[in-house]
Amino acid sequence: MLRIATRRSPLARAQAFQTGQLISARTGEPFELVAMAATGDLDPDRVVEAFESKGLFVDTIRQAVADGDCDLAVHSYKDLPTDPHPGLVIGAVPPREDPRDVLISRDGHALATLPPAATVGTSSARRRLQLLRAKPSLEVVALRGNLGTRLRAVAERRLDAAVVAAAGLRRLYTATEDGGAGPLGLAVTGAPLEPGECLPAPAQGALAIERRADDPRAEAVCAAIDDRVSHVQVRAERAFLAAVGGGCLAPVGALCHAVPGGLELLGMIADPVERRVLRVSLVGAADDPEALGAALAEAALAEGGDAMVRVIEQLRASTGSAGA
Repeated sequence: MLRIATRRSPLARAQAFQTGQLISARTGEPFELVAMAATGDLDPDRVVEAFESKGLFVDTIRQAVADGDCDLAVHSYKDLPTDPHPGLVIGAVPPREDPRDVLISRDGHALATLPPAATVGTSSARRRLQLLRAKPSLEVVALRGNLGTRLRAVAERRLDAAVVAAAGLRRLYTATEDGGAGPLGLAVTGAPLEPGECLPAPAQGALAIERRADDPRAEAVCAAIDDRVSHVQVRAERAFLAAVGGGCLAPVGALCHAVPGGLELLGMIADPVERRVLRVSLVGAADDPEALGAALAEAALAEGGDAMVRVIEQLRASTGSAGA
């Protein structure tokens, strides 16, 4: 039986269970989930910037696979550090969910219709800086916790709105389109933020299935569930992030999609101090997504992104992180 490591949150368990179901459907392999807490789960009230650990939402899960206690780990790909874990490889990226962010509110607001001084919750510097670029009068406040906790903060009127990943909503809840009760029976609704408003984190909406590099059984299982299109596009986004620097917690966004003859990659870097946002794009070949990501990063750094990255690195040195 395959042992699949996952975080304990309802969303993480749902993602891991759905991955296990896909594995069983395609290979006949039975599975069991092994849920555990990551470093970032142990202090849910602490802001992300205060942690010193890289990979704070995946560290113990990865180690369980490396130690041989589990066969596979299922991660939200955007949470993975750009540096690989010794002895582990990304074996598969199943079909990707909607990569966009979603604005959650009680009244069905889009970003354009939010009241000028609305309070919006997010723990992500990437989201915060893009929201303030679009609407500088917003009050963007720190909001951590699992998906249900963040939705309740809006439903209970502690916040006017919050920003979450569309993929999480789709994987964990049944969306409603009639303006009625939303996820968890809460009176909230969601409006997608288009990439022009808020570019998602690199690899958002994608799952990374991690395995030991020397495990042929896990390699065969991963091959059966890998989605080539999703995997290639995510490779371009992650290559952009790695070449820019700053790590998976930096205010960096990327989104890749197919165009005639290849791929188009959109990227952004934000300065957390000056609240400036730089956006870039580039078209390249689909057979070398890493080269596309690296080329876009080079262009972004040349257009002023290098100074932004220095600010991010200075913040990391002083606080332990730069925000997600």
